[in-house]
Parts: sequence; structure tokens; C-alpha cells
Amino acid sequence: MSQTKKKIHFAWWVLVGIVIMVGLMKGGINSAGGLFLTPVTEDLGIGMGSLSLYFSISSIVTMVFLPIAGKLMGKYDIRTVLIAGTILQAGSFAMFGLMNSVWGWYLFCIPMSIGSVFVCQMAGPVLINNWFKKHNGLAMGIMAASGGLFGAILQPMAGNLISSEGWRYTYIFLGVLVAVILIPTIILTLRMAPQQKGLQPLGMDEVKSEDKSTAPKGMVNKGVTAAIARKSSAFYFLVLFFFLITSIGSFGQYVAPYAMSLGYDIAFGGTAMGGWMVGSLIGSLTFGFLTDKIGAKNTAMFAMILGLVPVIMLVTVGTNKTMFALAIAIYGFVVASIATLGPLLTSALFGNKEYSQIYSTAVMGLAVAGIVALPAYGFISDITGSYTSILYAVGVMLLINVVAIAFAFKGKKKLEQAGHWN
Repeated sequence: MSQTKKKIHFAWWVLVGIVIMVGLMKGGINSAGGLFLTPVTEDLGIGMGSLSLYFSISSIVTMVFLPIAGKLMGKYDIRTVLIAGTILQAGSFAMFGLMNSVWGWYLFCIPMSIGSVFVCQMAGPVLINNWFKKHNGLAMGIMAASGGLFGAILQPMAGNLISSEGWRYTYIFLGVLVAVILIPTIILTLRMAPQQKGLQPLGMDEVKSEDKSTAPKGMVNKGVTAAIARKSSAFYFLVLFFFLITSIGSFGQYVAPYAMSLGYDIAFGGTAMGGWMVGSLIGSLTFGFLTDKIGAKNTAMFAMILGLVPVIMLVTVGTNKTMFALAIAIYGFVVASIATLGPLLTSALFGNKEYSQIYSTAVMGLAVAGIVALPAYGFISDITGSYTSILYAVGVMLLINVVAIAFAFKGKKKLEQAGHWN
């Protein structure tokens, strides 16, 4: 710490840029989509299921474009790529405000999703691994928490704007605001590698052995090969975990419509989503800490069991405003496990030998869940006129995930006994 008093390593400025970028895009744009569902469907006479299909299209585009994005980031200047991604994502979001047909969402969600791949998913982990050899886990945790931090401010603001100025104005305002803040931030703070600033990564010469569990790939070389991992029962249960936890988290897009179905207004829906973001912020930091203390398996099981609490609260006392807001905050806390526990469970089950190859395949469960769950919830609400059956399904998925985690670690034991873990 005494060295940082002389001069702050540029890695920390890179992290500031990542936090602003991920926070604005995840907390201000990606997570805000659900706030617009009810106002748009009511104003344009579109079914909830029909409009929410754009979430599926987004997930498909993301799945297809992920491998392409990695190549483009390695070929072109990172600032150019991220500015282009910002314009695509924020600009497309703003364009929703000019649409009069559901086809506008189907069309503009494509460039929005392409931009999001760069800005929300790829850039942060790549830049942190390039710049941080020490404090890598801390930096990842801060990045994961940024969406909750910014969302706690932007979600209530968006809900109030929709209530006072309308959904069209709010789409355009949020899209332009994010782009205006983010483009200069990218120019000033982000560089692909320390060598571009004549520096070494932070802590390159002082990484300690206790940092092994969060070290970047290549620093710890124990575990299972991707070829062996993908044939194991542990892998299939991990994919199931990813699919179910993402399906559980997908309910976040329906918090505002659910609130309005209970008689609350859109402004309260935004406030409730702000509580979700606060819970997500705390959860992102808590789950990493708990994993260090009690292990990834126990932490994941705790998260799934805790998830039953907000489900029960929403079904039984959801008509009470305070209880509804509290339940949504706890729900957001639990859903933070998607970003935090997913990577930690992968490394706990398979080590770091070929972590990136294993993780990149396992997270296909996330993409598939996005394609299936989001429109399914919309169509279920259209057919039943209620969100109660969706909440029951969420409760069942939480219980299945407890079983999936247990069987995944049984699969790990089989890999160890077969001599594949080395």
C-alpha cells in the first residue's frame, strides 16, 4: 500500500473505467428492460409473451457472437471496439423509444446484443486478467458488484421517468445518457495491456501463493482437461445449475410487470428493482467472501435455499408493499450468484488447468436459459393472467439446483478417483 501512495498504478484507473462501463450498461440498460414491458404492451397492444421474445433473440445473438467478439478484441484497438459496442448497445436501446411495432424490438435487439457482448461480457474479465496479477479476485468482485451499484440509482430513476415522462422518453434518455458518459470514460481509462502504458501488470512480481484460488489462467495449472471434463457427470450437473440459476434470475425482467399486476405503479416497480440491485451488489461481494470461508459447494447450496425465502414471501405477503420490496431485495442478493458462484463452482469442480475452455462451454446453459425462460414467463403470464405459477416454478428450480450441486461434487470425486484431477 505504501507504494500506491507515491503513484496509483494505472490498473486501478482501468478498473474505474470497467466499473463505470459495466455498471451503466448492466444496471442502466440491460436490467431496465423489464420496467418497460407493461407500459409498452399496454400502449401498443402487444402481448407480454410476444414482446419478451426479443430477450430470446438477444440470447441467441449473444451465443452466436461470443466467439467472434474474442477475435475482434484481439485484432483491433480495445477503445475502438468498446466505443463501437457502446454506440450499438446504447443507440439501439434509445431507438426502442421510436418504435410502434414489436418488430422494432426484434430488429434493434440484434445490434444491442452485439454491443453488449463486448461491453458487458467480454471486456471486463479480459482487461482485469491483463492488468491485475495481484488483487485479481478483488477486481473481479468489484466489477461484478458494479451493476448493482449503478442499478440501485438508475432503476428507480427509470421507473419514475416512465411514470412522469413516458416509456418513449425514458428509452431515449437512458440510451443517450449512458453513451455520453461512457465514450469519454473508455477513451481516458481503458487500454488492452499494461505494455501500452509502458507498465507491468499490477503485482506481477509479488503475487502470493494465497491468491491461487483467484489467480488468472496459467498461474495455477491443476485440474481436469476440458476433454475429460465435458464427458463427466460433474459437467452436466454444472450446466444444469447454470441453466436453472439463469432461469431463476430471468424473473428479474418481470419484477415491474408483477408489481403492477398486484396494483402497484411503475414508479414503485422501479424502486423495487433498485432494491434488487442493492441486493445484487451485496450478494456479489458476499458470495466471494463466503466461498473463501466455507467453500463453493456450501455457499452455492446456501444461496439456493435462501432463494426460497423471497419466493415464499412474494406468494404469501406480496400484496404488502414493504414485504414485496424486501423480498425483491433478497431475490437480487441470491441472483448475484450467477456472476459470482458460476465461475467459482467451475474452478472448484475442475481446477484451472483448462478453465477457460470448460467455463466457456458450461455457460452455454446461461444462453439457453435466456432463450427459453424469458419468453416462457411472458407467455405463462399471458395465458394465466398471473405470475404465481412462475414463482412456484422458481421454487422448484431452486430445490433442483441444490440436488444438482450435490451430484456435481460427487462427479468431481469420481474424476479424482479416476486420476483425472492432477
